[in-house]
Amino acid sequence: MTQSSTIRLHANDDVLIATAQLIPGSVIESEKLTVVDLIPPGHKVAAHAIKKGEKVRRYNQIIGFATADIAAGAHIHAHNLGMGEFERDYGIGQGVHETAKVATPATFMGYKRPNGKVGTRNYLAVIASVNCSATVTRAIAGHFSKERLAAWPNIDGVVALPHPLGCGLNVAGEGMDILRRTMVGYAKHPNFAGVLFVGLGCEQNQIVPLIERIGAHEEGMLQSVVMQAEGGTTAAIKKGIALVEAMLGRANGYQREPVPVSELIVGLNCGGSDGYSGITANPALGGASDLLVAHGATTILSETPEIYGAEHLLTRRAASPEIAQKLIDRITWWKEYTTRSGAQMDNNPSVGNKAGGLTTILEKSLGAVAKGGTSTLNGVYLYAEPIATKGFVYMDTPGYDPVAATGQAAARRHGRQLRRPDLRHADDRNQPAHLRRDHPLRLRRKSAQRGTRLRQRRIPALAGRRRDVGIKS
Repeated sequence: MTQSSTIRLHANDDVLIATAQLIPGSVIESEKLTVVDLIPPGHKVAAHAIKKGEKVRRYNQIIGFATADIAAGAHIHAHNLGMGEFERDYGIGQGVHETAKVATPATFMGYKRPNGKVGTRNYLAVIASVNCSATVTRAIAGHFSKERLAAWPNIDGVVALPHPLGCGLNVAGEGMDILRRTMVGYAKHPNFAGVLFVGLGCEQNQIVPLIERIGAHEEGMLQSVVMQAEGGTTAAIKKGIALVEAMLGRANGYQREPVPVSELIVGLNCGGSDGYSGITANPALGGASDLLVAHGATTILSETPEIYGAEHLLTRRAASPEIAQKLIDRITWWKEYTTRSGAQMDNNPSVGNKAGGLTTILEKSLGAVAKGGTSTLNGVYLYAEPIATKGFVYMDTPGYDPVAATGQAAARRHGRQLRRPDLRHADDRNQPAHLRRDHPLRLRRKSAQRGTRLRQRRIPALAGRRRDVGIKS
């Protein structure tokens, strides 16, 4: 058996990672180890004998505890590796180092907005305030087909943002606050040259408070239409189309021009993780994050349940004790939430994750944080909270990718979520509003009775269709 058939990530590790399927009886010469089980690619093989209850390390970090005696050369997975409590060495600030800034920052071709922000796309948005206005919202946006927009070549499109909430919520409650914070974040996103809100009229999520929270906006580029005030669906659609048409000229006037990469805010998210992600794709993304930070840009790491067990690696890079404590507090909230919900933090790894070689959330998290590179942690933010810090930051989100990406986008993140694993909670009745399956932030398709509601569509990614924005160094 060649040395390349396994990878030892650290001298202190108790496991090796198989790079190909290992057959019982195979000898790993570099380790003087005989394989005793069938080991699938990406899975772990015991580097030595491990007693029940002993810690098991990968990356020189704890990924779990042996639930049975494990022989040298044996397969280590869910049948003999489990969770356990252990003290974290937070080492707050001990790993901080200044990321060297490049002498000549890169530029990209972006859209400068009057408020000083820069977009990577040039859309108009039609946003529903409530599920009842979803049909009108889609009808208005749908009117502006590719053919109708041919005369406006600088506009990428008119997108509808419907959702299944906006009523039946406590106006002063957490659910409404998160919904409004997210909607306001989308409305202020620099990828939108103009925004039209569409309301029913009698909903809890009234349009006026949303517009007040948005504040100053380019004249004529923030509009609203209320169905009941217009006299019904048909009249509201007609009015909405007219309002969007009035925005087309100004929106088309925006043209791409060179702007510094420091204007970018880039979200970092996992796809479908396996035993290789933490040593391949995630570190590569971390390298890209460090490169962006070196050019003055902002990157956002998220998915709090998927950093559990690796949070101490981030607190060591915290720019201040206050920032580190914010992150620890969010971890504590999630631990308390899973406890009162009758769940466990280790519920996170999916069937696909485990089939690919990941066993515990500790192991998954240690690979996931590699997306954050090595830069100093300059801030910790709540879900959909506007990002006001340059460099590498963290946002508290669930581990469900579309929800995480939506919160990042509401923080004025550029970019799009590409891969969406299907991670579902078995029972979400006791979850906070923004975590439930019926919330718009879950971005899940949900059908309803014909004649009263149409199928709800996922909120489209703000980056829209992929296009080269011409990043230059």
